[in-house]
Amino acid sequence: MTEEARAPILEMRGMSKHFGGLQALKGVDLSLYAGELLAIVGDNGAGKSTLIKILTGVYAANEGTIHLRGQQVHIPNRRASIELGIEAVYQNLALVDYLTAPQNVYLGNEIKRSVLGIPVLDNGGMRRRAATLLKDRLGISLGDIDQYAYNLSGGQRQAVAIGRALIQETVKILILDEPTAALGPEETRRMLEVVHRLKGKEMGLIMISHQLEDVFELADRIMVLRNGRLSGVRTTAKTSRQEILGLIVGAISDGDGDVGSAGTRPGAPVSP
Repeated sequence: MTEEARAPILEMRGMSKHFGGLQALKGVDLSLYAGELLAIVGDNGAGKSTLIKILTGVYAANEGTIHLRGQQVHIPNRRASIELGIEAVYQNLALVDYLTAPQNVYLGNEIKRSVLGIPVLDNGGMRRRAATLLKDRLGISLGDIDQYAYNLSGGQRQAVAIGRALIQETVKILILDEPTAALGPEETRRMLEVVHRLKGKEMGLIMISHQLEDVFELADRIMVLRNGRLSGVRTTAKTSRQEILGLIVGAISDGDGDVGSAGTRPGAPVSP
């Protein structure tokens, strides 16, 4: 495998963030590889959301650097992150209840066509493309594609939100914030299938979750934050729930960001 193939698509190094006297992050490192799913876990207040909001341009870090495919980048706002190919689906979804599924998918990116030289919304085109995206890419059929969002189940709403993130073909990093939160067992199973379908592409996936069962089913590596610091990174196939829980509560720790060989990509050589 070449050096280029082993290189991460995303590196965050020494990320620190404070809000007045509150230190939300302290020297956190993150690496993400194409085709993998990296889960970020930790108790409430561990720094998970702060780290992701820095990556998506919501917050500015006080210290640290971000590199995409080896190039240092500056992400001052949400628009900049989208232009760099970074998309996020948050737990609250931000769907508009009185818009249809296609209208929500294309919200802010509406397709237009010309009628007698006048640009109008191409509702038919958006309907067809949204249905194809949801079915072919995510394996989701809504039945009536034109139903309003408030009629959709929790899993269907989550799929529509993911579809909205994926209409930009330039997406290289997709962040999923608690994708199975508040879903019943059957909808959780379907959402796990959706995420499985997204894996193996050229995208890198980051998932924040409190559900360790879902994490162990989906993630290639698990990154644990505790009190704003990196507690450890583990290859999923080489760890256990007990070890991850130990990292979460502080019974086990790799120290201040020193994750050792456990922090490497699965299958990547470990430097002596």
